[in-house]
Amino acid sequence: MHVHILGICGTFMGSLAVLAKQLGHQVSGSDANVYPPMSTQLQEQGIALMEGFKAEHLQPHPDIVIIGNAMSRGNPAVEYVLDEGLSYTSGPQWLAQYVLHQRWVLGVAGTHGKTTTSAMLAWILEYAGLQPGYLIGGVSKNFPSSATLGGSPFFVVEADEYDSAFFDKRSKFVHYAPRTAILNNLEYDHADIFDNLEAIQTQFHHLVRTIPSTGLILAPNGETALETVLARGCWTPVQRFSIGREEAACRQEAKDSVVLWNATLSNPQGSDFELVKYAAGEGQFRASVTWQLTGMHNVKNALAAVAAAHHVGVEVATAAAALQEFLGVKRRLELRGEVDGIRVYDDFAHHPTAIELTLQGVAARLQAEGSTGRLIAVIEPRSNTMNLGIHQHTLTTAIAPASLVVWQKPAKTGLDFERLITESKVPGHVFNSAAEIIAFLKDTAHHGDTIVIMSNGGFEGIHEKLLSALRRIN
Repeated sequence: MHVHILGICGTFMGSLAVLAKQLGHQVSGSDANVYPPMSTQLQEQGIALMEGFKAEHLQPHPDIVIIGNAMSRGNPAVEYVLDEGLSYTSGPQWLAQYVLHQRWVLGVAGTHGKTTTSAMLAWILEYAGLQPGYLIGGVSKNFPSSATLGGSPFFVVEADEYDSAFFDKRSKFVHYAPRTAILNNLEYDHADIFDNLEAIQTQFHHLVRTIPSTGLILAPNGETALETVLARGCWTPVQRFSIGREEAACRQEAKDSVVLWNATLSNPQGSDFELVKYAAGEGQFRASVTWQLTGMHNVKNALAAVAAAHHVGVEVATAAAALQEFLGVKRRLELRGEVDGIRVYDDFAHHPTAIELTLQGVAARLQAEGSTGRLIAVIEPRSNTMNLGIHQHTLTTAIAPASLVVWQKPAKTGLDFERLITESKVPGHVFNSAAEIIAFLKDTAHHGDTIVIMSNGGFEGIHEKLLSALRRIN
């Protein structure tokens, strides 16, 4: 079967392409913007990539067209599909029908941390010898690609709340029917398709309705937005996870059939911690983790991943050992290079909370290292929610852990950058292009500084361009 994918270089659609190829299909795809790491991964898989959305890309006619949710009416390729009466479907529907059917699906949902947690969970199952299939919305450094069919009934999927397609406005995750579900967190996001938090909570409740009573839901302890979702109706056992709670409190809460997972940090940066499962008032499983990642958000992600893996039979000690070999995900605080003691990181940031948690983790690590250099955040507020100005006030709080903030101003934006600068306690600068930012940092950055570049897009290839500029002056 010939499968053609419209929007193939998106992280989700690119992963579908890999799965379709592994199923033995002929796979091709079109996209407007082609950039690594997804484009590189697809080319390595032997998948034909075409620039733009032209009718001739669909000639001869493929057997089915998978239409990404970034496609809309008026797109030339979409119009051709409809005019010619070609068979088409959404990405989530295709995944559910051709890959997930009759498998034990472990779904990872939440506003933040889905990619990292999915990668952790898939790696734990792989380390334990379970040969899982997986679809991760990024490129994990522990795996050769972002997706594989695997060799067992288990399949880990990043369960996104964004809509499925222009013809299917349900959230992607409603299609997946997970048996094990992580609800990592829930905040207002995707302002382009959701009017408010309540609209997203409704979609999360639809997800909860699809989880069987013999399954398991894992949710953070005391997160109000998710508690509201579960209060609307839940037919599945729920286990909770938390960080830093006193053991006596954990034992007390773990009575009356409540199961609680807790992590105790050995240091502020979260590079060492102990995790414990409490049930029937007792700490039943304990394990210590020393790993490469930092930040309390990643410790929480790890707790959820360990608990989900335990649900399918992985011993906690085995899961902890796997975490110690977890290398992270590309574009999640990925070190891109170091020049004259200036470190440049790439981070996939799409929401103020994600920005704040990442910067907090980096700041804690720098303090532990005794660094005297500055933490410089370079932010492209590219996501629809941030660019619309929805989080104007929370952005000033999110950047607080940084020493200096450099903003790239989008051509069209609802953000008031003058207010961002004046209301923030962190010194800030605004530029219109990556080239201007590079010129500024070339003159400003000095030995010992850490630069974290935050964007959910390609950011004009700023990472390598900056490193090249820094090399030229040293």
